[in-house]
Amino acid sequence: MTDRTHLIVALVFDGYETLDLHGPIEMLGHAPNTEIIIVSEKEMAKSSQGTMLFCNSQIDSTIPCQLFMTVGGMGTRTEISNAKLINWIQAQAAVSEKVFSICTGSALLAKSGVLDGISATTNKLAYQWVTSLNPQVLWQAKARWVNDAKFLTSSGVSAGIDASLAYIAETFGYDEAKRIEAITEYQWNDDADNDPYTNLTK
Repeated sequence: MTDRTHLIVALVFDGYETLDLHGPIEMLGHAPNTEIIIVSEKEMAKSSQGTMLFCNSQIDSTIPCQLFMTVGGMGTRTEISNAKLINWIQAQAAVSEKVFSICTGSALLAKSGVLDGISATTNKLAYQWVTSLNPQVLWQAKARWVNDAKFLTSSGVSAGIDASLAYIAETFGYDEAKRIEAITEYQWNDDADNDPYTNLTK
């Protein structure tokens, strides 16, 4: 671990799932020297739950970073056909040290082609839809999250919190992840193979 700024770029869009973003950001924001940039096509994004979020950067250019994360939500059903966004995701992934998707955010990564040949997972309730988008991805039906090379993909909604703590453990050390678990009073599932929602896959 160094004193350099740990830059996180988080992509949102209208119809994003609130906890997909704010759960991981809560955890990641406690890590040392972390700066978070929220990126969208517009200055404001509205979540599926109706909350409005100010986005401090737009997808006009890429931002080299340590972690690029994209969330899921019902909005992904529309955004998979957004060529400008998909092209930007491909370019942004190339300048990011690690790429992290939460829930159906993996649908956007799959459409961009960056997950070809990579083991990945997604929301179990949307599993058949997401996996149908790109058969070149090595989809894992039973996984709370999957960490393969520079790609970290998590299952549905709250799984992103578990995966973000796993990323913190990998990047900043296990003790740091446990410290953040304690101060947020969150019971961390730190076993990627402990996936209690596999039976929801459809």
